[in-house]
Amino acid sequence: MDSEADSKARTTAWYRCVGAGHRSPPESISSRLRDSNVDIAPAESLVHAGPGILWLSGTLDDAVDALRELNPDGLTRVLAVPDSGATLAVSAVWRLVNAGASDVISWNGTLDTADAISARLRRWSAVDSLLAAPAVRSRLVGSSPVWIAMLRQLVEAAAFTDASILLTGESGVGKEEAARIVHSLDRRRDKRDLVVLDCTTVVPELSGSEFFGHERGAFTGAVSKRDGAFALADGGTLFLDEVGELAPGLQTQLLRVIQDRTFKRVGADAWQHTSFRLVCATNRDPVEEVANGRFRRDLYHRIAACSCTLPSLRSRTADILPLSYHFLREVLPAEVEPALDPAVQEFLVKRDYPGNVRELRQVVLRMGKRHVGRSPITVGDIPHDELGRVDGLGRWPDARFDEAIGHALAIGVGLKEIGRVATDTAMRLALHSEDGNLQRAARRLGVTDRALQLRRAQQDAEKT
Repeated sequence: MDSEADSKARTTAWYRCVGAGHRSPPESISSRLRDSNVDIAPAESLVHAGPGILWLSGTLDDAVDALRELNPDGLTRVLAVPDSGATLAVSAVWRLVNAGASDVISWNGTLDTADAISARLRRWSAVDSLLAAPAVRSRLVGSSPVWIAMLRQLVEAAAFTDASILLTGESGVGKEEAARIVHSLDRRRDKRDLVVLDCTTVVPELSGSEFFGHERGAFTGAVSKRDGAFALADGGTLFLDEVGELAPGLQTQLLRVIQDRTFKRVGADAWQHTSFRLVCATNRDPVEEVANGRFRRDLYHRIAACSCTLPSLRSRTADILPLSYHFLREVLPAEVEPALDPAVQEFLVKRDYPGNVRELRQVVLRMGKRHVGRSPITVGDIPHDELGRVDGLGRWPDARFDEAIGHALAIGVGLKEIGRVATDTAMRLALHSEDGNLQRAARRLGVTDRALQLRRAQQDAEKT
């Protein structure tokens, strides 16, 4: 559902044209987009981190090449718009998507098509604005492509729909933090509290009271009336953590209240109404659980109107150091700027984390609590029992580098492009790990400040 702010906010998007037919999109669409609060400018005049249009009047191969250039890491939202003279087969649409297009809308000259294009651009811009807000970035830290893709899905569902959300992923990936973000971004007026119920603590004998509450005297020990989770969540958000652990009998109890939003307290005759946003989480594969008969299919479809899978830490290793700095700020004195010796950085990146972000946090906090002084954290701050956890420290390139190069070769990337992307990636990661500090990033890369500045200027020139 489109919000009032989403539809009225003015957005600037970049464009690039492919083919000899146009140097810019036709005035008919540019004018219509302006009327819909979307201004467009050539890609070379903007840093196109935000959304943009790739206007297609050339060959499909040209479009694919442009998409790979515009969106090398999958983070840039590109709307591919074939002009009215282009006929696009279904296979071509999927080829554009696989090359990096976020969506494909063919321009046929109608107002409806222009409205669809402007709506996509406004929504993408609104989602990315929310994603950059401190309320999100300070709690769900990371900028790897797989993490940003998940966050965009989560933020859009939270802020622009009222759908029930199912959060899946391994233990320790941050599902409860994600649930809290959903609640904070929910735009209901007069929104009440977030209520958390850990389903692993619900036992069948007391499940009715936990879920629905009870009347005084409903059973032995019920000395006073008590509200259950569904009553407490009225007007707010109910987070059922580890919902996949519920026994089949308890799953049945949830069906009616989730579907009809009505329930009875234990020992009561009257039905009560409740209104809540439902967020559930599980570290199990819900589709597999349904297929094996361990989770009710009808309950699954009621709780998973939107499903977001939080990636494991091993699939977002570029986020390990930013997360480490984030956790260090929790334990170091406020006046001490977190810093990690290169050897410690290597240790953290190469270590395995079966417990994901939760385990990384524990490791980093242990180092931070041992550290003294204002100098960077060094290998001496690593707890003794951790030192044998990582093999091959100091070796480079390692197996993961070989895998990345092998993947590039498999999809036809040449040596020149591999070298360029490796250089650009090293610069981006160095700047990111040093919070944008050019001097520190240059030292890590083994180049001068001037050399790094020139290379960044060359990157910008190549984009134009």
